[in-house]
Amino acid sequence: MVLADLGAEVIKVERPHFGDEARKWGPPFLEHSGDATYFLSSNRNKQSVCIDIKRGRKIMHELIEQSDVLVENYVPGTLDRYDLGYEQVRHVNPKLIYCTISGYGAVGPYAKRPGYDVIASSMGGLLHITGEQEGPPSKVGVAVTDIATGLYAHGAILAALLQRQRTQRGQKIDVNLLSTCCSLLINVASNYLNAGTEAKRWGTAHSSIVPYQSFKTVDGYLTVGAGSDAQFVELCQRLKIEEVPQNDKFKTNRDRVKNRDELVNLLAKILAQNTSKNWMNLFEGASFVVGPVNSIREVFEDEHIQAIGLVKKLPHSRDQSVKVVGPPVVYSEARNDARTAPPMLGEHTDEMLNKLLGYEADKIAELREQGIIQ
Repeated sequence: MVLADLGAEVIKVERPHFGDEARKWGPPFLEHSGDATYFLSSNRNKQSVCIDIKRGRKIMHELIEQSDVLVENYVPGTLDRYDLGYEQVRHVNPKLIYCTISGYGAVGPYAKRPGYDVIASSMGGLLHITGEQEGPPSKVGVAVTDIATGLYAHGAILAALLQRQRTQRGQKIDVNLLSTCCSLLINVASNYLNAGTEAKRWGTAHSSIVPYQSFKTVDGYLTVGAGSDAQFVELCQRLKIEEVPQNDKFKTNRDRVKNRDELVNLLAKILAQNTSKNWMNLFEGASFVVGPVNSIREVFEDEHIQAIGLVKKLPHSRDQSVKVVGPPVVYSEARNDARTAPPMLGEHTDEMLNKLLGYEADKIAELREQGIIQ
């Protein structure tokens, strides 16, 4: 979808009469089309073409011949059975960038296992470090490993396209969920690899910076972070506890980490005495970072989100219109936008077969009669 936002013509090849499983991941569902609203989140600017890849190999090869990039997320080796593996299609289009996204990659003892976000996040340690200190492992509220894997793939594809301009050769890209999750461990991984420090769950707190967490207020929660000693001094000044940074137990971040519980308890008692909105007013213009823990309704009613026009309303062929969160990146010299709503199943099959492959109406009708396309 990120590539489509940037202007790429993206053809989503789906299974006839079934389609992407995400269309069924609800409720909630759209009233008229019946697609899950989940499906809307990652399928804008795409064109849906329904082809039975088992019986429609010739069609797939013809599409591949005209494509710059192919992205697939089957268990490694699956597409080889349909003459759609990299070693097979590279002869159809030597300049093709072939990106495969899997659970564990093409090699190693887990290569043939199917992969889902929560499993990779479990095995990759993300669940182990997420959740309250004394609570059980917890998953992140969205499929962050899936999302990060897609973003790695996006960057890799652009790099491969740039290299192709110089070499005139395509290549295969392997991206997998487990490796991505391990890369997301960043400082936690570095602490273990270089100091042997096993990580634990910290809730909203930070293992190496104090204060840097959410605090209960009268009407919700407020997240406060002081990333430097100077910021901590200013926080204490605004809370009218100017003496605290002078205490040897809290002078430096190392001191504050060592005496975390005492300091956090002190701040928690103070912040619990007022509302999140009043604290935000008091902290306006501060050098330290601070923000309320918003509900989803509060996120999209926030004045800043509305001012930057992040939410886009797109016309939909069956449900009049749908709303999506638009691209978070703005270019000064290029377009990056949400233009078309996520497609209905097979909405563009006839158009793409005619425009790209030159198929006439009678041939398309025959393929549909045979159940090869929808």
